[in-house]
Amino acid sequence: MRLFMDQDFLLQTDTAKELYHECAAKLPIIDYHCHVNPREIAQNQKFQNLTQLWLKEDHYKWRLMRMSGVEERYITGKASDWEKFEKWVETLERSVGNPLYHWCHLELQRYFGYYGVLNTENRKEVWDFCSQKLSRGEIGARELIKQSRVALICTTDDPTDSLRWHRELREDTQFVTQVLPTWRPDRLLEIEKDGFLQYIEKLEQLSEVKIQSVADLKSAAEKRMDYFQEFGCKLADHGMENIYCVRQSREEVEAVLKKRLRGESIAEEEIMKYKMELLSFFASQYQKRNWTMQLHLGCHRNSNTREFQRLGADTGFDCINNEVSSKHVIGFLDELNIRGNLPRMLIYCLNSADYEMIGAAVSCFSEPFLSQKVQLGAAWWFHDCKAGIEKQLEVFANLGSLGNFVGMLTDSRSFLSYVRHEYFRRILCNLLGKWVEDGECPRDKRHLNRIVRDICCKNAVRYFGFNLNTI
Repeated sequence: MRLFMDQDFLLQTDTAKELYHECAAKLPIIDYHCHVNPREIAQNQKFQNLTQLWLKEDHYKWRLMRMSGVEERYITGKASDWEKFEKWVETLERSVGNPLYHWCHLELQRYFGYYGVLNTENRKEVWDFCSQKLSRGEIGARELIKQSRVALICTTDDPTDSLRWHRELREDTQFVTQVLPTWRPDRLLEIEKDGFLQYIEKLEQLSEVKIQSVADLKSAAEKRMDYFQEFGCKLADHGMENIYCVRQSREEVEAVLKKRLRGESIAEEEIMKYKMELLSFFASQYQKRNWTMQLHLGCHRNSNTREFQRLGADTGFDCINNEVSSKHVIGFLDELNIRGNLPRMLIYCLNSADYEMIGAAVSCFSEPFLSQKVQLGAAWWFHDCKAGIEKQLEVFANLGSLGNFVGMLTDSRSFLSYVRHEYFRRILCNLLGKWVEDGECPRDKRHLNRIVRDICCKNAVRYFGFNLNTI
């Protein structure tokens, strides 16, 4: 019988163990998509206890706590840090099989050197043990990044962000990890949202462009993209429930924007036409700037109206939709390709039932001298568990060339989440090891190590065009 989460955790064959320990475990991390706060890196944010590290802004854990019947005061409310930790441990103890169970124990092992099993009986012991280490001030944001061997981080940033903290980090010669911004213009596309007009005013002030037309809006956006490019931006990201491919004329889109700027309501079809126009414009800009476009599709956001009104967005009430359409995905890619505006693109989908559709669709848009220009993105959100990661890897391998995959990301706000890269690497090595043991893949150590190195870090550096000469 295997010990709980020992050194060979998730590694079931000798080949898998060799691939992980001799190759994958030693590789640096390229975290090309996350939501950590650059201010916390610049200021080397310190933490007093595990609640501050684990439960602040982590809707994964909040959701699980609610499902275990925990009152909201212990989740996002005013209960003390210790009381919240107590409730989290009670929840975690019931959650065997959930990736959070593995991640939390990996985090205790890697960052605190605690190899026991966290439960209600020893939670005070673990709390005190970790708090003592944190109180010495040796475990801050930068120390966690360095200890995790993170070579590069791409944060997620609004077009109106000043990028002040990116500037400070760029000028700090003592911090070697690159921290680059990612362009996330969701609020520019969300013309139907209540805060759209106020957002346009803010964009006008920063860009010094009076926005009275679609051309003005695009001009203002270009100025901000120029600004992001000065800070080394290489990626853009769009979080959308669905992608739309609808026919629209310039006159129609102009009318929609002017109608909205007057404060009038707009119809669903008008919203779709506006978004398609803006998405196409952004894609053309990304192609021109050699940026990669990320599309996060398939999320049904703020599903619990009462709780959304009480707690706001991103608090754990999002779920999976089944509305992503092959007609629109393929139509969008094809339209961009016809115009010569198709950038490198990663398409993530929250509904794993759409993996095959997306995997087949992207294969239609290859390009010479670039490995899989459009790719099925990594297992995301509800699928960054063992079964979800395995499925995404198998679909990618079945419908494409697995050796071209740009690998995993954290998609997290926590500096402890770099263990998700370890989790992914163990699953990847185990899958390859199984194929070798089953006779489906040759036992060629040099070849297998190259595939592992490429997927874990080298492909990302090449694909996104990062300036990392040491990788």
